[in-house]
Amino acid sequence: MARISLICVTYVALLCVPLRSQDSRAVRLPDPQYKGKVSVEEALKQRRSIRSYTSAQISLNDLSQVLWAAQGVTEKVEREPSWWTGSKWYGGFRTAPSAGALYPLEVYALVGNVAGLQTGTYQYHAEDHSLLKLTTEDKRPALLEAALRQESIKEGAAVLVITGVVARTAIKYGERAQRYVCMEAGSVAQNVYLQSQSLGLGTVLIGAFRDAGVKEALKLPADEDPLVIMPIGRKQ
Repeated sequence: MARISLICVTYVALLCVPLRSQDSRAVRLPDPQYKGKVSVEEALKQRRSIRSYTSAQISLNDLSQVLWAAQGVTEKVEREPSWWTGSKWYGGFRTAPSAGALYPLEVYALVGNVAGLQTGTYQYHAEDHSLLKLTTEDKRPALLEAALRQESIKEGAAVLVITGVVARTAIKYGERAQRYVCMEAGSVAQNVYLQSQSLGLGTVLIGAFRDAGVKEALKLPADEDPLVIMPIGRKQ
């Protein structure tokens, strides 16, 4: 009887494990830190757009922290709102504000020189603070071409690409959704700037790129559009 109970408990526990954690492509990121050595005021004062980086690696901890600053979960909310009509609830609270807590943004990391992380393209999953490896191919050269050959993309140890799915926000806000999604991307970009500064890293917000080229490089779904590119690297 005890053995049967143990089997049942084990089975239930396995059912409770998110499928993504069983995916061999999943990379669990180090836990983010909630208290740093640089104040918000200092980071604001020192923040600059940095376009040139050294060839030094950045740490997995650094990348983890920057991704959390971009879209990390700060409080989980499981209950769907009464007006929700979508197929998946993206709710809760994150580091950047979102109209209706609908979270239309996705964050991709094109990794080239991050300690302990294989070169390739990864998608950030805020729900469990993990990366999902999409490909081991270095997509930065293709992104470089799509972004008018801006050298910071080639030099960055990692490059963040922030995309938006306007349809998620349009469920509630209709034609205003496009504006709200762009506002959210701006909030995320500022978070990345300030977190990078506090870690001694450099970044720059890139908006000059060919949308179709970025979509092709990342194999984005038809309803997902690129909004912001941000290389990350050690300052010169």
